Amino acid sequence: MRIAKSALIQPGGNAAYAVPAVALSLFSFAYSIKFGQVSILLYYALWLPLIAVDYRKVLGNYNRYVWLFAFGGLALLSTFWSAAPSVSMRASIQYLTQVICTLIAVRILDARTLTIGMIAGVGIVLVYSLLFGYYELDVLDGTYSFVGAFASKNQLGFYASLGLIVSFAAVFIFGERRLWMGAAGVVGLLSAYCLIVCQSATSVLTTVVVIALMVGLRVVLALTPDQRKLLVIGGGVAVIVLAVAGVYLGAVDAVLGIFGKDSTLTGRTYLWQQGIAAAMDNPYFGVGYQAYWVQGFSEPERLWEEFFIGSRSGFHFHNTYIETTVELGLVGLVILALTLLKIMWGHLRRLIEDIRNDESYLLFSISVLLAIRSFVEIDILTPYNVGTFLFYFCAGKLVIARQRPAVAAWMQHRASEPVVS
Repeated sequence: MRIAKSALIQPGGNAAYAVPAVALSLFSFAYSIKFGQVSILLYYALWLPLIAVDYRKVLGNYNRYVWLFAFGGLALLSTFWSAAPSVSMRASIQYLTQVICTLIAVRILDARTLTIGMIAGVGIVLVYSLLFGYYELDVLDGTYSFVGAFASKNQLGFYASLGLIVSFAAVFIFGERRLWMGAAGVVGLLSAYCLIVCQSATSVLTTVVVIALMVGLRVVLALTPDQRKLLVIGGGVAVIVLAVAGVYLGAVDAVLGIFGKDSTLTGRTYLWQQGIAAAMDNPYFGVGYQAYWVQGFSEPERLWEEFFIGSRSGFHFHNTYIETTVELGLVGLVILALTLLKIMWGHLRRLIEDIRNDESYLLFSISVLLAIRSFVEIDILTPYNVGTFLFYFCAGKLVIARQRPAVAAWMQHRASEPVVS
């Protein structure tokens, strides 16, 4: 059997392969802890073999991607000063290999294919959780929440948030009809249901904010580029003013009260204090990538006991910036923060300046979701995580120059295109 290279690696023309690849990747990320090595090997098997199809097109010019390896490179270097060298080396290699796989995905996926693949993937993940999930008692606030097949309601909420965002994008950004419009509707409803039953305040609030942003952007994009700039600047200032006023007028406490939370965010503010104190012990380079939450170390053992974490694993400071500073110091914090800001600014700029840029419309919305969640979760810090995948996918797309639609460029070369057996 002979398969044309375009069927595997042509952006926009490889949906038969790329959509299942994205869907299975999301399933692997969601349940990598549950299925272990099999899940991770599946993820690698979906992307790494594509290098053999056409390494030049699949890998591209990595000189342009150097800045994307800065954080992962620092994580690997931290092995030399890590409090747990073997842990840091293993985790950093896993992180870097996920970055490489993600950059392969960047080269072969367009935004529409990513969206459709995520609809399929989130649908599979949520159905699996509904079939095999369970409720869990939160010992800190005394409530039962549905955590699905995850170990945390916030992870279930994250996938539900992504499901609503890509469902919206499929219909209102990419104009899907018939099959994928129906699929988007089903996954959107599943996501909304899971968002309600998991009772994750973080996920509900961030989803509402991002969906509202996406709706608002539709109004902005109806204007000319110059008018967009003025409206975005004015809107940004207004949001900042309202946010500050909300803090001082008690709006934050009122919103948290709706979800049964208080101003301590169920103990997170105390956890943040402990994290800041830990970061001050090694302020510049930290204790090493993933070298803080190690069994046998006194401080994490104390915190696990205080927060009733019987498994003594899967816990963190619930803040990307504090977690980063503890593990990789201020150097790591600056690298990560600048990368996130570059991603958001880059896609916002393209969105404003281009007559139409559906890709940046979607990726800017996703990057905003990751940015908001970064204050209470660590979605972009760990390997084999959908947040890490999306973070580097958004970043990788900025490296690819804006040019003619990918499909048109590929079609010009199809006549002379070799095939693989």
